[in-house]
Amino acid sequence: MRIELSAVEVHGYHGVLESERQHGQRFLFDVELEVGEAGTSDRIEDAVDYREVVACVREVSDTQSYRLLEALATAVADELVARFPVAVA
Repeated sequence: MRIELSAVEVHGYHGVLESERQHGQRFLFDVELEVGEAGTSDRIEDAVDYREVVACVREVSDTQSYRLLEALATAVADELVARFPVAVA
């Protein structure tokens, strides 16, 4: 079973243009999580805290400025897999 966190919104300072990096802009992320057994156990201990997933996306965006969206998306995906290896699909 999968759960989607749609349109996770962050304000980031990413882009090729200097004005994008200086003023920032809105970025939306869709994150898909594989919940596996958590969907059948109904136990909070088996679940991923989705607030932590959103915080991870924000932290990656806030920590570094990326020129390319592909680089930003890769950094977010890599960090999500590192922190939630079983849940990220």
